[in-house]
Amino acid sequence: MALEDFRKEARRLDRADPLKEYRRLFFTPPGTVYLDGNSLGLLSRDARASLGKVLGSWKTLAVRGWLEADPPWFHLAERLGARCAALVGADPDEVVLSGTTTVNIHALVNTFYRPSGARTKIVADELDFPTDIYALKSALRLRGLDPAEHLVLVRSRDGRTLDERDIVRAFDDTTALVFLPSVLYRSGQLLDMELLAREARARGIPIGFDCSHSAGAVSHELDRWGVDFAVWCGYKYLNGGPGATAFLYVNRRHFGAEPALAGWFGSVKDRQFDMSLDFEPAPDAGRWQISSPSILNAAPLIGSLALFENAGMAAVREKSLKMTRFLMDLVDGPLAAEPYGFTIATPREDARRGGHVALVHPEALRIAEALRARKVIPDFRPPDIIRVAPVAFYNTYAELWELGRHLREIVDGREFERFETARKAIS
Repeated sequence: MALEDFRKEARRLDRADPLKEYRRLFFTPPGTVYLDGNSLGLLSRDARASLGKVLGSWKTLAVRGWLEADPPWFHLAERLGARCAALVGADPDEVVLSGTTTVNIHALVNTFYRPSGARTKIVADELDFPTDIYALKSALRLRGLDPAEHLVLVRSRDGRTLDERDIVRAFDDTTALVFLPSVLYRSGQLLDMELLAREARARGIPIGFDCSHSAGAVSHELDRWGVDFAVWCGYKYLNGGPGATAFLYVNRRHFGAEPALAGWFGSVKDRQFDMSLDFEPAPDAGRWQISSPSILNAAPLIGSLALFENAGMAAVREKSLKMTRFLMDLVDGPLAAEPYGFTIATPREDARRGGHVALVHPEALRIAEALRARKVIPDFRPPDIIRVAPVAFYNTYAELWELGRHLREIVDGREFERFETARKAIS
């Protein structure tokens, strides 16, 4: 298909889109094609309203808001966790809103990593997001272990994706813990979490996942798959805003475990204000809370989660797959041949693809800057990837066609040559 043919198809798909009415509920920067929802989701009217309501409670109730606000702040972490549980295939008491992604990684990894005898190693991968690796290395050093010896990073065969068979081969009698991403942040590959959880369980190895690049874009069945624990952020596909509070999941078979990092908000709720110096943990995932929840950072999620409840995660995932497939077809057609030369690092199979598409080009950094100058917002990940995340709630197929047109014109006019080869502080 020629580029103009894709424009006609985009119009047809937008007319038939069952989620098209949700777009009007979001604020898009004026004149902008926003395709960076896997870094920061857009503000919705529902999220703005819920934040305003919490601010109003603070204004009128002050400290009484902990029990008298609607919803009460004291129970907000558990309530939002229960609502988010439906998106990841968990029971309501297995998910709680808490802290930040990296803090939750520290809390859960240090709980589930119990080296004993020959079992001392943590299996991760070389393509993981850096903060995950930093946390794993910290867990090893806290126990006096050298990460160079005890952290096993599964290698990629192509520098962009992982083969689950290679990961499973790393599970052996020296493995004490497995911690992996659900979706690789550069390429957008979705790992077979069910397979990996089954293989780890068969060997008696606890396994956890960082679902930050999948929660809200990909349907999960954490309980059914037997995943031991998971974490994810609230500001990407969940549209909770910059610095939104994160979530953690713990399978109920571990509710009796002692949290490695205890804090008073992990206490049994009705006795938390007894102020006992002996920690009595909550009977569910709530025991892994540490500090008082950031109510203002959590407030937008009250509204944003309502959109998922109304639309249904199945519909969100279906549109996400259709949009990423449309974009890959567009790139494979008019933008693959010379002089354009774009390729795709993301797996083509639906079951192996998250919510974004990784476009590969030797001038990716400068092309991404040229796109931003045209008010088309993707992001860049070194060394050569432009990430494009069409979000089911607020992006259109027509916007993906617009991206294709801009890419063609930028290359035709050598526009990217106007930009520096050094990346900015945030890319």
